[in-house]
Amino acid sequence: MLSTDTLFLLSLFPYLGFLWFLTYVKETPRLALIGFYCLLIFVAITVPSGIFAKMVYKEELANIDWLHGGAELFLTLSNTLVVFGFYEEIIKYRSKQK
Repeated sequence: MLSTDTLFLLSLFPYLGFLWFLTYVKETPRLALIGFYCLLIFVAITVPSGIFAKMVYKEELANIDWLHGGAELFLTLSNTLVVFGFYEEIIKYRSKQK
Protein backbone atom coordinates (compact mmCIF):
# COMPACT_ATOMS: atom_id res chain seq x y z
CA MET A 1 0.00 0.00 0.00
CA LEU A 2 1.38 3.42 -0.95
CA SER A 3 1.53 6.12 1.69
CA THR A 4 0.00 9.53 1.11
CA ASP A 5 3.49 11.05 1.05
CA THR A 6 4.52 8.68 -1.74
CA LEU A 7 1.36 9.40 -3.71
CA PHE A 8 1.92 13.12 -3.29
CA LEU A 9 5.47 12.81 -4.59
CA LEU A 10 4.37 10.65 -7.51
CA SER A 11 1.65 13.15 -8.44
CA LEU A 12 4.31 15.78 -9.11
CA PHE A 13 5.61 13.91 -12.16
CA PRO A 14 2.41 14.14 -14.25
CA TYR A 15 2.12 17.80 -13.25
CA LEU A 16 5.70 18.48 -14.36
CA GLY A 17 4.83 16.80 -17.68
CA PHE A 18 1.78 19.04 -17.93
CA LEU A 19 3.97 22.11 -17.33
CA TRP A 20 6.49 20.94 -19.91
CA PHE A 21 3.71 20.52 -22.47
CA LEU A 22 2.15 23.93 -21.71
CA THR A 23 5.54 25.62 -21.92
CA TYR A 24 6.08 24.43 -25.47
CA VAL A 25 2.55 25.06 -26.73
CA LYS A 26 2.65 28.52 -28.24
CA GLU A 27 -1.06 29.20 -27.61
CA THR A 28 -0.72 28.96 -23.83
CA PRO A 29 -1.36 32.39 -22.29
CA ARG A 30 1.83 33.60 -20.60
CA LEU A 31 0.11 34.80 -17.43
CA ALA A 32 -1.74 31.48 -17.07
CA LEU A 33 1.52 29.60 -17.55
CA ILE A 34 3.10 31.67 -14.79
CA GLY A 35 0.12 30.79 -12.61
CA PHE A 36 0.58 27.08 -13.25
CA TYR A 37 4.26 27.40 -12.33
CA CYS A 38 3.29 29.30 -9.16
CA LEU A 39 1.47 26.19 -8.06
CA LEU A 40 4.92 24.65 -7.58
CA ILE A 41 5.70 27.50 -5.17
CA PHE A 42 2.55 26.57 -3.26
CA VAL A 43 3.77 22.97 -3.03
CA ALA A 44 7.29 24.07 -2.06
CA ILE A 45 5.86 26.16 0.79
CA THR A 46 3.16 23.76 1.93
CA VAL A 47 5.47 20.77 2.47
CA PRO A 48 7.90 22.55 4.85
CA SER A 49 4.95 24.28 6.54
CA GLY A 50 3.36 20.90 7.21
CA ILE A 51 6.61 19.56 8.64
CA PHE A 52 6.99 22.68 10.79
CA ALA A 53 3.42 22.30 12.09
CA LYS A 54 4.07 18.67 13.01
CA MET A 55 7.41 19.32 14.70
CA VAL A 56 6.61 22.53 16.58
CA TYR A 57 2.86 22.33 17.25
CA LYS A 58 2.38 18.53 17.05
CA GLU A 59 -0.61 19.25 14.77
CA GLU A 60 -1.59 18.89 11.14
CA LEU A 61 -0.99 21.96 8.97
CA ALA A 62 -4.75 22.45 8.52
CA ASN A 63 -5.11 22.98 12.28
CA ILE A 64 -2.64 25.90 12.48
CA ASP A 65 -4.61 28.74 10.92
CA TRP A 66 -1.85 31.31 10.45
CA LEU A 67 0.50 28.77 8.89
CA HIS A 68 -2.16 27.13 6.74
CA GLY A 69 -3.48 30.49 5.57
CA GLY A 70 0.00 31.64 4.61
CA ALA A 71 0.54 28.52 2.51
CA GLU A 72 -2.91 28.78 0.92
CA LEU A 73 -2.13 32.35 -0.12
CA PHE A 74 0.16 30.92 -2.80
CA LEU A 75 -2.62 28.64 -4.07
CA THR A 76 -4.90 31.66 -4.34
CA LEU A 77 -2.22 33.61 -6.18
CA SER A 78 -1.66 30.72 -8.57
CA ASN A 79 -5.37 30.35 -9.33
CA THR A 80 -5.79 34.09 -9.81
CA LEU A 81 -2.95 34.23 -12.34
CA VAL A 82 -4.38 31.29 -14.28
CA VAL A 83 -7.84 32.85 -14.42
CA PHE A 84 -6.58 36.28 -15.46
CA GLY A 85 -4.27 34.71 -18.05
CA PHE A 86 -7.12 32.88 -19.76
CA TYR A 87 -9.48 35.84 -19.32
CA GLU A 88 -6.97 38.05 -21.12
CA GLU A 89 -6.84 35.55 -24.00
CA ILE A 90 -10.63 35.44 -24.22
CA ILE A 91 -10.74 39.24 -24.47
CA LYS A 92 -8.08 39.19 -27.22
CA TYR A 93 -9.97 36.46 -29.10
CA ARG A 94 -13.26 38.34 -28.91
CA SER A 95 -11.68 41.56 -30.12
CA LYS A 96 -10.30 39.71 -33.18
CA GLN A 97 -13.78 38.33 -33.95
CA LYS A 98 -15.27 41.82 -34.39
